[in-house]
Parts: sequence; C-alpha cells; structure tokens
Amino acid sequence: MVQASEVVRTLSSLRRYVHETLCEHENLVPEQFQLQEVPLTRLGERCGLQFVLRGPRNVRLGAVWASDRNQLFFYDARGERFRKEQLAEAVVEEAE
Repeated sequence: MVQASEVVRTLSSLRRYVHETLCEHENLVPEQFQLQEVPLTRLGERCGLQFVLRGPRNVRLGAVWASDRNQLFFYDARGERFRKEQLAEAVVEEAE
C-alpha cells in the first residue's frame, strides 16, 4: 500500500487517500460509498478534519486528520484504531 507521505499534499489528495484506505481496509468498492467530513475546531480555530464512511449493514469507518500534528488516525467498524501515519509535508488548501 502507498503511504500517505508519498501522495498527500493537498486537501483533495488527503480526502482521496483516506477514502481509498478506509474502503481497502473493509474491502468496499470506493465508487459505491461516499466519504463525509466534519471540520474539527479548538478554541474557534480549525485543528483538523474527521472523516466518516458509512458502508453496508450500518458499518461505520472513520479517520481523523490532526492538522496541528499533521497526523492521520484510522478507525475500523468497532472504533478501534488500525493505523496511524505521520504526513511528511503540510497539507495545503487548493484555491477553489
């Protein structure tokens, strides 16, 4: 599997990487399940993103990107962390 530090440089590549990793972990077809995201804030400042993927039979997978530490945490359907990655480069927002 490709590591996040090799492909994640923008928010869109972060979203894509998280979606692919969660789907691969549970053997889901990425095109059939959408990734949702919620901004995380601390003292009114954005400090990361929480990602949620809802699969079949109420399967719920998740990931959290802590932007201040530039780390990704992945959680399985039981809520247990199955992976932690340190991103090599800061994630930048693309101009819309």
